[in-house]
Amino acid sequence: MIKLLAVDMDGTCLNKEGKMSDKTLNALKRAAEAGITVVPATGRNINCLPAKIKNEDFYRYVIFSNGSLVVDLKEDKELFSAYIDNGTACRILKELRKHLILTAVHMNRDFYVNGIILYCGVKHVLGEDATNLKIVHNLARFVKKKDVSVEEFQLFYRNEKYRDTINGIIAAHKDICVAFSKGYAELFHRDGTKGTALLRLAAHLGISPDEVVCIGDEENDISMFEVIGHSYAMGNAIDKVKALAEKILPVNDEDGVAFAINEILGERI
Repeated sequence: MIKLLAVDMDGTCLNKEGKMSDKTLNALKRAAEAGITVVPATGRNINCLPAKIKNEDFYRYVIFSNGSLVVDLKEDKELFSAYIDNGTACRILKELRKHLILTAVHMNRDFYVNGIILYCGVKHVLGEDATNLKIVHNLARFVKKKDVSVEEFQLFYRNEKYRDTINGIIAAHKDICVAFSKGYAELFHRDGTKGTALLRLAAHLGISPDEVVCIGDEENDISMFEVIGHSYAMGNAIDKVKALAEKILPVNDEDGVAFAINEILGERI
């Protein structure tokens, strides 16, 4: 019996335009009405949940920043966190400043971007989803001076050669993991993966891994696929994710999540 459904947002519940369809939203609500605990599991910051669900009440728990933060929204309580050490964060940020890599940081539940170019880019991509977006012109200096809880880094670059640069920067930091997408990377604590967060949340709720389903599409979802009972990959997922999946769904533009929920609930497709 499925008791918990963990769903990625971008590329999974959201279409190519970064929007959630009514069909997917209604399917998530039906899952919750059927007694399944629906958990958004996203790389996004707590203030950047999709506008479509921000004011909905069908979910209570959210996995943010790729697993670095798990929050009970009803109680406004952190259930689990895995922050990056401030010293480590400063050293990584100093190294990143030497390269053509645009950098953003999730910290203290806010979303900080380094410079106006990235600020405009994030606002353009996230639109109404981006709230509490703040500009800092030297993130390394800011983190060093402030008492902040660093959840993750988001890195943006044009040339894929920067994957090697990023891997070289974090090689000296064994506590840091990286998940890549095209032109984009996320750095987070090795204990702050979606998989670790999902297992801890399930244990908190008294739910076994075999009673959990996850749905995702990108490298940052792999940790969930590796540790829980049932995993569905979107039709638009990368090959690494599809290889681990129990089932391949239609693509995000065809409401693959709604398809999965219909199947889980035993409804006619």
